[in-house]
Amino acid sequence: MLLAIDVGNTQTHVGMFREDQLLEHWRYATVRFATTDELATGLASLLALRELSLRDVEAAIVSSVVPTLAHEFELVVERYFGGRGALVGPSLRTGMPIRIDRPQELGADRLVNAVAAYDRVGDACIAVDFGTAINYDVVSAAGEYLGGVISPGIEISLEALGTRAARLPRVEISKPRHAIGKGTEEAIQAGVVYGYAGQVDGILARLREELGEEATAIATGGYAAAIVPFCEQVDEVDDLLTLTGLKLIWERNRP
Repeated sequence: MLLAIDVGNTQTHVGMFREDQLLEHWRYATVRFATTDELATGLASLLALRELSLRDVEAAIVSSVVPTLAHEFELVVERYFGGRGALVGPSLRTGMPIRIDRPQELGADRLVNAVAAYDRVGDACIAVDFGTAINYDVVSAAGEYLGGVISPGIEISLEALGTRAARLPRVEISKPRHAIGKGTEEAIQAGVVYGYAGQVDGILARLREELGEEATAIATGGYAAAIVPFCEQVDEVDDLLTLTGLKLIWERNRP
């Protein structure tokens, strides 16, 4: 059994694979200062829901954008999985040439999404990840990572709005009843949902124009379900894109 672990700034997504089948997956809030033993205890609790234990894990592959947790998960792999695993980084084979100025700056999650998107369509594509930031990652028809766009995510924008405008309430993101909000909460919902949908469509259109060819846009991430229904430029939604990419990279590096 393989554990695929995607550690984001806001959420951590864990998938449990047996061969090619995803048996289960979980999302939970990322705790930035969790220790090795705390992380292992959390994984053990999730596995126990399926009447499994850490001993049933054959290997683990981890993608982390939180440096402290990257180190702690390396220790989890070493201590609890007997070193059977890997952390996504420059030493791993991904099968994807990286054509940007400073490849070392590329976030592991962005590379993993690009690998998964290209494996899915086998042609030019753009992975759009609705996380703490919204990442747009562009892959050529030849399977080369070309670069992308990073914009502030929905939660960041809502937090900034609440901090800088004391009288505005914090709202849940859901489908607005009207574009013309009939109250403050609905007005914020409309601004966030339609505003981000417009941003996504605008950026995707520019990326396709610059790329000079059609490219399939695949959305993923926690807020994709709330925004994508109002987008015209997104072709598919795949909540499991990052976990799939982690599994693919493991297969390309397994002993």
